[in-house]
Amino acid sequence: MSWIKLALKTLTVVIGLGALATGLTAQYRASQAETAFPPLGQFVDVTGGQVHYVQQGSGPHLILLHGAGGNLREFTFDLMGRLSDRYTVTAFDRPGLGYTDRVPGVAKGLTATEGDSPQAQAAMLREAAAKIGITDPIVAGHSFGGIVSYAWAVAGLDEDSPVNAKAVVSFAGVTMPWPGDLDRYYQVNGSAFGGVVTIPAISAFVPPSVVDSSIAATFAPQSPPDGYADYIGAGLTLRPDSMRANARQVNTSRPHVVELSQRYPELTLPIEIVHGEEDKTVPIHIHAEEIEKIVPQVNTVRLPGVGHMPHHADPDAAVAAIDRAAQKAGL
Repeated sequence: MSWIKLALKTLTVVIGLGALATGLTAQYRASQAETAFPPLGQFVDVTGGQVHYVQQGSGPHLILLHGAGGNLREFTFDLMGRLSDRYTVTAFDRPGLGYTDRVPGVAKGLTATEGDSPQAQAAMLREAAAKIGITDPIVAGHSFGGIVSYAWAVAGLDEDSPVNAKAVVSFAGVTMPWPGDLDRYYQVNGSAFGGVVTIPAISAFVPPSVVDSSIAATFAPQSPPDGYADYIGAGLTLRPDSMRANARQVNTSRPHVVELSQRYPELTLPIEIVHGEEDKTVPIHIHAEEIEKIVPQVNTVRLPGVGHMPHHADPDAAVAAIDRAAQKAGL
């Protein structure tokens, strides 16, 4: 028995040292990412934390919300520069990602599984928008940012506020409930096991080649623009806290999408959608085509042969959608 006890103690020590080494490596890589990709903009204090944003241009207000695992660099890379000549464009880091704090009151421990709901994210960003003087915005979102954009609009049904959306623009946005389960990546990493084991391991040891492959898969069948992978700051997403926030947001999102979709028929504001027909991440037939059936003012631009990044694949179509939204909203 003494040998068994000794072996178990030794194994426990080895596992503990391995976990410590993994955690230290993950923290070192996170620090490196923050040095290489510092905040680009400013911070505004809101209830329970800070929101990071970049604002450029003049004219009617336009808000840009990035997708899952991203940050506001998604838009400062290219799209913001195409719009700031005639809009006051504000790109936010969504809660838990980039340099914005998580929604206050959401459990953040290693074994927690709660996510920042689209509605809670919208509320936090609406508070930030009000504090920096945004009024009557067009709210545009890509991928998971799309459902936060819809949540922003739905909040306006119940609140008379200067930051209520005047129009929504969706770039391959999550919109409607989907059948079946999410990818195993989110199920595992959104779990308590993922928070303790897999996320620190991925953060510490995933090689750059895997990151590049993931970016390429997101753009497929297109390729990422030159310089995109070097600019976007993927290392910020690989920080353990950001990975936990992102996985939990996505993994717990479906009930919130169901709840929001029940309010869509009440919306009367313009809604413009730009969606690739080859999008395998947020399929057009599940999202854009389904909201069209219940909200008559939705206008969808379908892009043949385009995947999940339509605002990069066809930026002119993205800009045109925003301009149509502004015209329909009387801005």
